[in-house]
Amino acid sequence: MKKIYLVLEDGQAFEGYSFGAETEAMGELVFQTGMVGYIETLTDPAYFGQIVLQTFPMIGNYGMIPADFDGKCGAAGYVVREWCETPSNFRCEYTIDKFLKDKGIPGIYGVDTRELTKTLRDKGTLNATICDKIPDDLSALKEFKIVGAVAKMSTDSKKIIEAVGDKKFELTVIDYGMRNYLADEMAKRGCRVTVVPADTSAEDILATSPDGVLLSGGPGDPAENEIYVNNVRKLMGHVSMLGVAFGHQLMALATGASTYKLPYGHRGGNQPVKMIGTDRTYITSQNHGYAVDSASIVKGAVIFKNANDESCEGIEYKEDKAFSVQFYPESNSGAHSTSFVFDKFVELMGGAN
Repeated sequence: MKKIYLVLEDGQAFEGYSFGAETEAMGELVFQTGMVGYIETLTDPAYFGQIVLQTFPMIGNYGMIPADFDGKCGAAGYVVREWCETPSNFRCEYTIDKFLKDKGIPGIYGVDTRELTKTLRDKGTLNATICDKIPDDLSALKEFKIVGAVAKMSTDSKKIIEAVGDKKFELTVIDYGMRNYLADEMAKRGCRVTVVPADTSAEDILATSPDGVLLSGGPGDPAENEIYVNNVRKLMGHVSMLGVAFGHQLMALATGASTYKLPYGHRGGNQPVKMIGTDRTYITSQNHGYAVDSASIVKGAVIFKNANDESCEGIEYKEDKAFSVQFYPESNSGAHSTSFVFDKFVELMGGAN
C-alpha cells in the first residue's frame, strides 16, 4: 500500500494509495457518474488527457473484458474510492489494476471521492496531478492544457467494416476519437462502413461518392481544430451527414455557431435530454466538456436540449440533409432508447425527409 497524492491546482491535496502504473501524471480532473460501465469509460477516447474520477464507490468488481472495449484509452489517470482486487464475472479476463499497468496509467484509491466531486461541482473542472510527493510549485499544473487530442486518438489508417446482411449504403465515418460501437451500429443497419483518419480531406471523401458521412465523437476543445471544421464545412450540403458528440460540435462550428466550456461537463449515463416540441425526455449517455452556444446558431434549428442546464443537445440542418446530437445515441453501458438516431440517419441517406 504505497501512499501517493492527488493534488489540485487550487492547492488541495488528497492522500491515497497507488494502484495501476507506478508513475506520475497530470491532467484535467473530471468526474464520471456511471454506476456501471467503467470499462467503456476507460476505453472512451474522449477522456484523452483527463484524470477520471469515478463517483460510484466500488470500481472493478466485474474485471476487465476486452470484448467490451469502446476504443483507444486516452485517460491520463484514474481516481476511485475503492477498487476490487477479486472481480467476479464469467467474462472477466483480468483486473482493472493490470489494465492500468498495461496502459501506463496511474491510479489512486482510498480518497474521498464525494468531497472531490463537490469541489468540482463548486469550482468547475480543475487541473490535477497524481504524484508521489506534494509539489512546492503548482505553476506547471495551473498552466496545463490539453492540446492535439484528436490527432492522438484518431485512427492512423483507413479501415472497412462490412455491412451485416445485405449492403444498402456506403458510409464514411471520420474518426476524431471514435467509439467502436458507432461503426458497428451502422453496419447492423446495412451500411458498409469506411472509417478514415480525422485529417482526410473533404475532396478525398466526396471522390468516393458515399451515401452518407458520419462525424464521430472525440476529445478536446472543438474550436482549436480549425482544419477539421473547414473540412466539415466543405462537406455540408454535398452528402447526408450525422454528427455525434464532438462531431456535433464541429458541425455547429462549420455553420457559424460557437462553442463554450461547461463548468464541469456532462459525463455519465444519466443525462436528461428533452426533444423540442414534444413531452419526451430521454436519459442519455454523454462525455463532453464543451457545448454549442444555442444563441450563436445562425443555421439549423435546435432539436434537443439538456433538461438540467438547457444546453444544446442536437441541431437539424434540413437544407443540407444533416443533423447532429451531443449525446451518444447508444452506449454499451447505458440506455439504448436513443438508438433511433441511427435509424433516422439511415432514412436520411435513403432520401426520406
